Amino acid sequence: MARFSPTPTSPLNEFKVRLRQWQEQAQTHWQGLGERERFGLTAAGVVVAVLIAWSVLLAPALRTLKTAPVELEDLEAQLQQMQAQAAEVATLRQIAPVPPAQAAEALKASVDHLGAVARLELMGDRATVRFTGIGPGALQGWLVEVRSAARARPVEAQLRREGNGFTGTLILTLGGGN
Repeated sequence: MARFSPTPTSPLNEFKVRLRQWQEQAQTHWQGLGERERFGLTAAGVVVAVLIAWSVLLAPALRTLKTAPVELEDLEAQLQQMQAQAAEVATLRQIAPVPPAQAAEALKASVDHLGAVARLELMGDRATVRFTGIGPGALQGWLVEVRSAARARPVEAQLRREGNGFTGTLILTLGGGN
């Protein structure tokens, strides 16, 4: 028959007892060291503490101070770009919408101007334009033209880069509709 101990020991109590034993052993060992050995260990401990303080506290703070001005300039440039876009949106909202028939005609004319790289399909207030190898500059110029002339805005784009241009489809809403 097994006997149970009248005073149960918990893992925490066992840990405390072992910690006290280690402390006593370390102190006994420390006392047994010579003065030069104690000085060397103390100096090594100070060096380790300084290295830890540098790597955890000081180095990240100095790195942040070094990179903050560049990041602030980037954020300022992004803010200015967003403000310019917001002003453009406000201006575009003030412009009267184009009647659907006029918007469709302006869109047809702009696609015809692109030539063989674009094909237009109209369905109500939506237009699908299929591109084959249109250059980035031509695509950007065309988007600016249809936005101002037809008040069309892209709602979906599926373009992929092929060679020096783009191929895919672009779906637009006509007449500045939301």
